[in-house]
Amino acid sequence: MTAAPLHFAGERLMLDPAGALIWPEAGLLAVADLHLEKGSSYAKRGMLLPPWDTRATLDRLALLLRRWQPRIVVALGDSFHDGEGAARLPEGELARLAAMTGFSRFVWVMGNHDPTPQAGLGGHFVEDYVAGPLLFRHQARRGAEGEISGHFHPKAAVPARGCAVSRPCFVTDQRRIVLPAFGAYTGGLDVRDPAIARLFPRGGRAFLLGRDRLFSFAIGPR
Repeated sequence: MTAAPLHFAGERLMLDPAGALIWPEAGLLAVADLHLEKGSSYAKRGMLLPPWDTRATLDRLALLLRRWQPRIVVALGDSFHDGEGAARLPEGELARLAAMTGFSRFVWVMGNHDPTPQAGLGGHFVEDYVAGPLLFRHQARRGAEGEISGHFHPKAAVPARGCAVSRPCFVTDQRRIVLPAFGAYTGGLDVRDPAIARLFPRGGRAFLLGRDRLFSFAIGPR
């Protein structure tokens, strides 16, 4: 895979086509919206989904950890689909997470789906995480600078062979970066939706996730 370099807040970052942000100088990797155990959360309400979302998501995360060897992993909130998600983790997936949190320092930013710390996990839980000029939080706020967040699950559609292809994407301008959702069972919100567009009133840039690379295009002002 070919990651795209991005100069942001005076730092050189890398956007990985798998949907992660890497800050090489700090040895930091950030992902957003894992929504682990979404399948089991739906099952509790009688809505049956294949119960493999956590395994698929952790498979992808494990590949990223091997590729980038980060010292710090920042999960930008909604890491679990609800407040009891960690308690429902299958034993094997809990062991995998324990190995990951032993390999890297994990920072779990709390989100609207998981607003309180989850028991039994390594790492530590925070509302926001500040490292140098960068501020990591779950949901973007107006007026922020150097902000990296998730929450909105941004996606965009581009024309391809007579039809439109919709894919998750990063969205950025000089002030903020919104990461795509990383979880296997996460939907998306179009970058032109007012909830996202109002964060980028002067326009910005989208980086659409491809199989091996990113596809970048400008987004006009709101």
